[in-house]
Amino acid sequence: MVLVVAQAVLGAQLPMIFIMGGLAGQMLASNKCFATLPISLIVLGSVFTAPVISQIMQRHGRRFGFSLGALGGGLGALLCAVALYYRSFSLFLLGSLLTGVYMSAQAFYRFAAADTASEAFRPKAISYVMAGGLFSAVFGPQLFKASVDIFATPFVGAYVAAIILNLLGVFIFLGLKIPVPEVAQLGNNSGRSRPQLLRTPRILVAIVCAMVSYSLMNLVMTSVPLAMVESGFKSSMAADIVMSHVLAMFIPSFFTGHLITRFGSGKVIASGLLILSGAGLVALNGVELDNFFVTLVLLGVGWNFSFIGATAMLTAAHTPQEQGRLQGMNDMLVFGMVTLASLSSGGLMNCSGSSPVAGWQAVNYAMVPFLVLAGVALLWLSRSERLWKKGH
Repeated sequence: MVLVVAQAVLGAQLPMIFIMGGLAGQMLASNKCFATLPISLIVLGSVFTAPVISQIMQRHGRRFGFSLGALGGGLGALLCAVALYYRSFSLFLLGSLLTGVYMSAQAFYRFAAADTASEAFRPKAISYVMAGGLFSAVFGPQLFKASVDIFATPFVGAYVAAIILNLLGVFIFLGLKIPVPEVAQLGNNSGRSRPQLLRTPRILVAIVCAMVSYSLMNLVMTSVPLAMVESGFKSSMAADIVMSHVLAMFIPSFFTGHLITRFGSGKVIASGLLILSGAGLVALNGVELDNFFVTLVLLGVGWNFSFIGATAMLTAAHTPQEQGRLQGMNDMLVFGMVTLASLSSGGLMNCSGSSPVAGWQAVNYAMVPFLVLAGVALLWLSRSERLWKKGH
């Protein structure tokens, strides 16, 4: 319940940040090709801190690590607010980088849900915690619209709201009770090394599918506010569309865990990849409001199936002693890919075509090779496991 509440309350800042990150970057940057660089640096901050946060949690527990993440998010939001007031793009980038500390910590909520769950309940526990994002999906965009114009400088009020959310998070985590993992004693089995873990087929495929699903979701979502504003829609309408997207990301969580238990993580991941493909096809079909709406709803559902499926596949493939190194490595790789996607999003949208429509199409065409990669990886895993069963 603590993790669900944390996902709901603290998670509200992420849709806010992704709505205004590109718009504020476009306002501050001298070169519009770098409009989405602040979002890229948020994710880059996650890349740098994921292994560190994971090891901190391995040594000092989930509560300490999550509280540290909330404080990092609050400091990042404070720097962004100051940067907007002084119109400093470089300070805004620094604040965005620190915001990544929160994003990194939040990504471990799903792993923490599995820490004390039975093998049968694990996919459902992960799914329920992710479902906490349902509240943040509604609350975040509405909080953005209510706070964005409180101060004379655009977006400052929304960042002040994000500071408050992070401070609330520190108090929420006081109620979290998850045992600190036992430290392996000298001479005991501490588990596989990182290279050995990556050579395990299920772990490798889980990481690849998580990288592809999260990065493609970020690639398209980051460009949507820019594409909508350039197509003549208001930023408030973009906020509503992003809200529908985040709802679609988390509503399926009420039954995704049950689907994984019944059909297996591989089939659920494959379904998610197919839905992501459908999102790209709808986006390429036009820039009307309905196209943006359907694209982001499909994008959210596809992400939910493929990302939660990949998480369930990963958590079933390691021991408690391997938890810190594998989960940290996983999120470092995932958010590394997401960083490239968010950075590419602004370049593709603003600098790859003669018009906003051409840029939007370039964003969606970029999904194709990565969807093929994840699909091939799943087929390879299925074939490898069938051959292994025949041999044994």
